[in-house]
Amino acid sequence: MKIKEVIVVEGRDDTTAVTRAVECDTIETHGFGIKKETWELIKKAYEERGIIIFTDPDHSGEEIRKKLSERFPNAKHAYLTKKEALGGNDVGIENASDKVICEALNKAKAKLVESTDIFTQRDMVDAGLAGGAGSKEKRQALGKALGIGYGNSLGFLKKLNAFGVTKEDFARELDKIERTLK
Repeated sequence: MKIKEVIVVEGRDDTTAVTRAVECDTIETHGFGIKKETWELIKKAYEERGIIIFTDPDHSGEEIRKKLSERFPNAKHAYLTKKEALGGNDVGIENASDKVICEALNKAKAKLVESTDIFTQRDMVDAGLAGGAGSKEKRQALGKALGIGYGNSLGFLKKLNAFGVTKEDFARELDKIERTLK
């Protein structure tokens, strides 16, 4: 089973901790200066799957949570106490145990769904999106066309599955891109 909502976290270490504890998709804000592309990705997730805001229990985390809550008022929220997120002198989700992370997401009423990945690494290679000349540029163009942003081949594959891109939309937009490259 996989969490339906996309979990919005602050950084890469938070993603590592959360995905170690549960099967889910995450979006990282990378701090206060949330880029336009990240806002657009969060908006898409919010509209299509719902989001759970899961930031660190510190001043920075609360400020980021506040910014996100203003734009996405119906978002769910997962919380940790400072004690649960303490690792040495550092406070952060990345320090929490799997059990504590699961409990926080359960309290946020995260929905579980059957894990159904449509796209595979084979699809990426067959479409020229991985392992070949021009694959990066193709992923950039396709990510823009589909509204899911850029990612390396593994990240892009995760985005295709996370945002419910259909095989039809994928094929249509890929065909348009390939025609412009000829």
